[in-house]
Amino acid sequence: MDRHNILSLLGLSLRGGRLAVGEEPVEAVARARDARVLLLASDAAEGTRRRCEHFAQAGDCLWLRIPFSKEELGRALGRTAVAITAVTDVGLADALLRRLAELDPEQYQDASERMALKARRAAERREEQAAHEKNLRRGKRRPKAPPAAKAGPPAERSKPPERAPKGNRPRGARPDRPRPSRANRPKPKAKADPYAHSRPVKKGKGSFRKKDTR
Repeated sequence: MDRHNILSLLGLSLRGGRLAVGEEPVEAVARARDARVLLLASDAAEGTRRRCEHFAQAGDCLWLRIPFSKEELGRALGRTAVAITAVTDVGLADALLRRLAELDPEQYQDASERMALKARRAAERREEQAAHEKNLRRGKRRPKAPPAAKAGPPAERSKPPERAPKGNRPRGARPDRPRPSRANRPKPKAKADPYAHSRPVKKGKGSFRKKDTR
């Protein structure tokens, strides 16, 4: 694999807005969990290496030291020198690591396989999301669950025995309910007297007018 093709792919990622260049942009995309792989120049300082490792831990992504110096990365990306970059697109990261694995299988093959697995999962999620949106546009919804099987008819309640009408009851037959004795029967309430609190009226007097005392 030609080294120039790898640098060309990095330049393409930068023009497409899929590459962060420099420590501050790389830290920002890593902490936002948008970085897919961090790339460190071969001659980067030890402090830069520790920061790159810290960024990868914060963003839960891969980081690799690539076989390019800071000057080579800078020329490919239109800068004077570049020590650290971050690829934010999983497809571009997969293509880049496959090219690095072809260049040096012993060092980059494992990372390339891990990134290929992530790329497949991301593609499956995109397909599922696209199919879901297509179904929504067509008005399709998830099929409703079949209705539960109806239970059998409820058990009929035992009806009380029908009572014979009073007129058809034979003479001397005992009623269904025993009648209480006269002593235990409730006494009827006396009707209230509407004139209980009225004043008696003298007979023969009737209404009279107040006599004039003048």
